This record gives sequence, C-alpha cells and structure tokens, in this order.
Amino acid sequence: MMYDFIVVGAAQAGLSMAYHLKKQDRKFLILDKEEEIGASWLNRWDSLKLFTPTEFNHLEGFEFPAPKGHYPTKYEVADYFKAYVAKFEFPVQLATLVKKIEKNEGVFYLKTSQGDFYAKNVIIGTGPFHIPYTPAFYKKIDSSITQMHSNYYKNPNQLDEGNSLVVGGGDSGYQILDELSSSTKNKVYFSGDTSVKTLPQEILGKTLWWWFTKFGYLSFSKDSWIGKRISQGKQPVIGTDVKEILSRNNVIPVGHCLDAEGKIIHTENKEIKDISNIVWATGYRPNFSWIKGLELDKDNYPIHKQGISNMKGLFFIGLPWLHTRGSATLGGIKKDATYLANYIAEHIPLIKEKEELILETS
Repeated sequence: MMYDFIVVGAAQAGLSMAYHLKKQDRKFLILDKEEEIGASWLNRWDSLKLFTPTEFNHLEGFEFPAPKGHYPTKYEVADYFKAYVAKFEFPVQLATLVKKIEKNEGVFYLKTSQGDFYAKNVIIGTGPFHIPYTPAFYKKIDSSITQMHSNYYKNPNQLDEGNSLVVGGGDSGYQILDELSSSTKNKVYFSGDTSVKTLPQEILGKTLWWWFTKFGYLSFSKDSWIGKRISQGKQPVIGTDVKEILSRNNVIPVGHCLDAEGKIIHTENKEIKDISNIVWATGYRPNFSWIKGLELDKDNYPIHKQGISNMKGLFFIGLPWLHTRGSATLGGIKKDATYLANYIAEHIPLIKEKEELILETS
C-alpha cells in the first residue's frame, strides 16, 4: 500500500501533524515504537510535571482537560494524547520500530519491526531524545555502585541504601537532586553547574509562560540575533528552587566529574569514595543514522529550514529550536505544525490512485 504520508512518532509532534493531515484528507499512517500512546512521557520519572500550565499545553483542535494554572503530571499528558488520538480517530500502528528509511525513485521505503511500508512523503516526529548520554568513564566504575541514566530513573526506591551522586545541572538533574535529597538523610553529592540561573513558575501573579508569551520570548526565530543569543546561552532551570536545594545539609556540590577508578569518583573539588548510587542526568545525543542520505549539521541534527529537509518529501517536527524557543514545547509546537501543513498543502498534491495500484501490483 502506498501512503501519501507516514508519520514516525505518536507523541505531541507526530499528533500535531496528524491533525493537519486529516484536515487535508491525506492518506496517512502514524508509526510508533512504543506499546501505548503517551509512553514517551510515562517512561520518565514518577514525579515529573510540565513546566507549562494548562493554558499553554493545548494541541490544535482539542484543549488540555485541566484547570487554568494547573501543571500537568506525566500521566495527565499521556491521557491527553490518548484522548486526542481517539477524538480525531488517527490511524496509529504501535509497537512498530522504524529501523531504516530510504528513498528510491521518488518513494520512501520504511523497514520496520513489523514489515515494510511505502510512502510518497515522511514526517519525522521522534523528538530530540534518542540516545541517553553517559560519560565514557562510567565503564571504569566498580559494579557494586548502581548506575542509571535519568531516562530510566523512576523514583528513589530504585536506588541502593547509602550515599548517592547526581550528575547534571539541567532541569532533570536538579529535580532528581531535589527528590533524592528530600527522601533520605544520606549524603547526595551533586556534580553540575551551581551558578545556573533559575526562574520561578510565577511572577507577580502571572505564570512565567504568560510573561514569555507577552514579551515574545518563545517566538524569536533561531536565525535572529536575539534567538541566537538565547539558544547559545545557558538555559535557566525553571520552577525549582536551586539555592534552597544546594543549601540542604545532605547536599554536597563537588564540581564537574572528571574521571573514575573503581569505587573512586574524581571531581573538580573532591575524590568521592563513599557512594552506592549514581544518577546520570547528562542528557541525550541525537541519532538519525537510520535515515539514509540525510544531511546532518555539526551537532548531528538534520539540516532543514523550519522543518523542511533537503530531501524532497522528508519533514521534521518537534526538534529543539526547529524554528523558535517554543518549538519543543507542548503548546508551542502548533506554530511549526501549521507552517509545515501550509507548505504541504501548497506544494504536495494528493496521492493518485494510479500510483497506489502500481505499487500494490509490482
């Protein structure tokens, strides 16, 4: 069967494009490697909440079902996605990992764990979080120390009794540091930037995102002067009281991790010899190697212009700074999806039945 479009990924990015494809009466299918809708959120740690309140989390055509000012949990986000799919009756095939995409004679061939698929166009909505990154010296650490990436961290009950080390000074690192140090009297060492800027979730009775929207912070293009300054600068930690966390008696900042040897972790300020656990909140690396012939930039992200790649018929949605700071947010993705939908409507004709028959009989 020849599809007009195949969308890879059934989270907010893929679903945002599915809304427009259905409105345009496109013949499309969404493929997702997970067993259920919303799994990309459900797989994160148990206490995770969005930084954005309800009113900034609406996907096109269906508002997030929660009171204004509410910060949804990961479970609420997953339920919202399930309801979104059900409302618009999107065609979704789960438990289907796309292993390779290759274009030949104007047709995209997708090799998956559930067989082969063909489409005239493909939209990649898999997001930026592909390969959990851990420094190479983790292999030097003694096996008696429990190590896990934040991608697999759920709650403190996963960890062994004893002291812990949290590595990574972003939002995830500080949220996990907060949870661990609150749940135990044991020492929790912290390796990360302690000078990071923090922003509260509310300022003068208005949510932070209200202020961001009012002053256009989320709308600056990545190609603009101010957009470049924002994207290249250190990102602030939002909604977490960093100073209070770092002031706790059982929290010990140790500077950046440098190396390891057995049960000894070398950091800028200390040799740590008494830990039982390490949580690596050290981010992710992109992986688009499964798309053959794709041009990548120096950071291994696809080369594109507002989601339109250099490969005709291949599009991207949901990447960080796809176009603006808001591109990777739940509510902000609407603008990118609308832009791509308008481009598709103008430049890509509907699939012809004749093309479908040729493929099916070949």
